[in-house]
Amino acid sequence: MAVMSKNYLFGGQSRRWMPLLYLLPGVLLYLVIAIGPSLATTVYSFTNETGIQGAQTDFIGLDNYSEFTGIQRVDGEWRFNSAIARDNLGATWRTLQFSFFVTFIQFTLGLIIALILNRALKGRAIFRTLFFMPVMLGAVVQGLMWKLFLLPASGPMAKVMEFFGTSSTFLSGDPGTAFTWVIIVQIWANVGITMVIFLAGMQTIDENLYEAARIDGAGGWALFRDITWPQLTPAINTNFLLNIIGSLQAWELFLVLTGYKTGTQVLGYLVFAQGFGQTSGGTSNAFRQGFASAASIILFFLVLIIGMSANKLVAYRERKFLG
Repeated sequence: MAVMSKNYLFGGQSRRWMPLLYLLPGVLLYLVIAIGPSLATTVYSFTNETGIQGAQTDFIGLDNYSEFTGIQRVDGEWRFNSAIARDNLGATWRTLQFSFFVTFIQFTLGLIIALILNRALKGRAIFRTLFFMPVMLGAVVQGLMWKLFLLPASGPMAKVMEFFGTSSTFLSGDPGTAFTWVIIVQIWANVGITMVIFLAGMQTIDENLYEAARIDGAGGWALFRDITWPQLTPAINTNFLLNIIGSLQAWELFLVLTGYKTGTQVLGYLVFAQGFGQTSGGTSNAFRQGFASAASIILFFLVLIIGMSANKLVAYRERKFLG
């Protein structure tokens, strides 16, 4: 049999095009459902697109971006609108706050739960299932459950607080309190997947490492510090990135739990509310999909910058522990 030319990795003649033909459907699908909408969003961000059929669409340059920052052109002059800046930049700041607290607490809780449920405890399979169940419910079901639970007048939580002689408005009162409860629900809803990733990482650690360390007199903290923590590096990196990116993009629970409530909006919810006319706690005809597109591009770069920085950090940590 003739020896195939080394330049033909997949065979000679027409056979070398077969891998490209196999990849073509997936590439076309990716272009249609991912690249296409992304490019359209970028174009719309420079227009006054409303999404209403028959409405005229005009190119307005960087006006949407300048409005987002509160710097607007009025009668040929650039002016700073503090009210607009407070809403939009405030949503950006709350997005960063939300991401920080959710990432730190969810990561820590997921690790602690995984360490406990990795032991040979009676009924650990049941507890693993219970902690993972909220992940399967979906944001709408999760939000509705907690909204009913936190009803200030008749919800179970209100009854508990009434028993102790106190009360709370929970989601309907102070924006700071409502924002805190959304953080709690977000962590409750997703800590299960963090736990599972850590548990999967712990199953790959060779038990002989622990046995050898115990023979040398290592205690519980030393075992965690010198074996578990370094060996969990892939799981740690995965959870760290998923928690950061997921929390930066989160908005569904805000929609279900608080609505468009001043002082609680995050950037993802701002995009939805402006694009589909849901502002001031209700719906209106003020569809501003051009402005929403600009806000989504800003959110994209926010996620990109933070995500790349986090990825660089975890890559350094991986080189340090795994070489």
